Amino acid sequence: MTLWTHARVAPAADPEHVIDDAVIAVRDDTVEWCGPAQELPEALRDVGDRRHLAGALVTPGLIDCHTHLVYGGNRAEEFAQRLAGASYEEIARRGGGIVSTVRATRAASEEALYDSALRRLDALRGEGVTAMEIKSGYGLDLETERKMLRVARRLGETRPVTVSTTFLGAHALPPEYAGRPDEYIDLVCGVMLPALAREGLVDAVDVFCENIGFSLAQSERVLQAARGLGLPVKIHAEQLSLMGGSAMAAGYGALSADHLEYLDEAGVQALRAAGTVAVLLPGAYYFIRETQLPPLNLLRRHGVPMAIATDSNPGTSPTTSLLLMLNMACTLFRMTVREALAGVTTHAARALGHPQVRGRLEPGAPADFVVWNVDTLAELAYWSGLDRCRLVVRHGEVALDKRGRTA
Repeated sequence: MTLWTHARVAPAADPEHVIDDAVIAVRDDTVEWCGPAQELPEALRDVGDRRHLAGALVTPGLIDCHTHLVYGGNRAEEFAQRLAGASYEEIARRGGGIVSTVRATRAASEEALYDSALRRLDALRGEGVTAMEIKSGYGLDLETERKMLRVARRLGETRPVTVSTTFLGAHALPPEYAGRPDEYIDLVCGVMLPALAREGLVDAVDVFCENIGFSLAQSERVLQAARGLGLPVKIHAEQLSLMGGSAMAAGYGALSADHLEYLDEAGVQALRAAGTVAVLLPGAYYFIRETQLPPLNLLRRHGVPMAIATDSNPGTSPTTSLLLMLNMACTLFRMTVREALAGVTTHAARALGHPQVRGRLEPGAPADFVVWNVDTLAELAYWSGLDRCRLVVRHGEVALDKRGRTA
């Protein structure tokens, strides 16, 4: 048993509920008790292993519930070309766009993919991330999708972070299936997904339902295949147009619907009825210079839980800072600090759907928390670039200590 004492604890990262002079009692990898020091149960008062936090502010560990962290190469040159006036279509005709990432990912060794993803993972960990989702989707063939998912699993085994893997084989149409999207969906549903699920590499299944991705009918086939294998589902939807993908996925009890700039009220109501989390991705909104805001007021009015994530990927959100996403969620989407913080803790945990991720500090929850170098929770969304993370504890063990000790 370890007692973390003399802390100011926000058990659900809520600025309106901060416990002064709090204690977190941790047994093995789990929170035994959390609350004011004067209410500490008598049976816990004589514990010898005490860690004094000198009044520091503590929150649950942060959760990045939507990333594409594993991929080959990058698209910085395409970024420069777009700034010089080239259109996305022109870049695609030159072999750029997602096809270039698919080509680089297929060509990369598993070790090279691991090394590049590890750098991005460590950047997220350095900001207090203790759990995350990693999607496949840059292989678009069985061998490379398997390679990506193996790397994602390995990242969670070699670093103190909980990794949930999502199969996104229906991310885009591979070049060899040009003009044959239904045949590719046959491959995804009939070959790739069953094989990867049998190998234990898939925690959830996602699909890009969009006019540049897959149709509503094709996307539903993917969700049906996932359901047939007993796997939870998610969906990329309503990012560029209103196709009804969110409402359709809600009908399958989706963990989350992600992006959602063009979501309408009927879709919002469907998410609410299903308990599906709306995952908002301000990094992608910013990077592609989108002007259509997600329907925040509708989501609020209908009580849909909102999560925030990096969408870390090489094409539309090349970021490894979840704290920057907090700032963007507040400044670009006009979310409150309270909403944004819930979006990277409690609501992100729901979107992740992992049994070992709770997003709050309460008895029975995993002992995942962050000790911050800030005076108020608002500073987590306020600063850009300032290193605010002092100490990270995951499953009861120190996972990162900015004073020099790392695990």
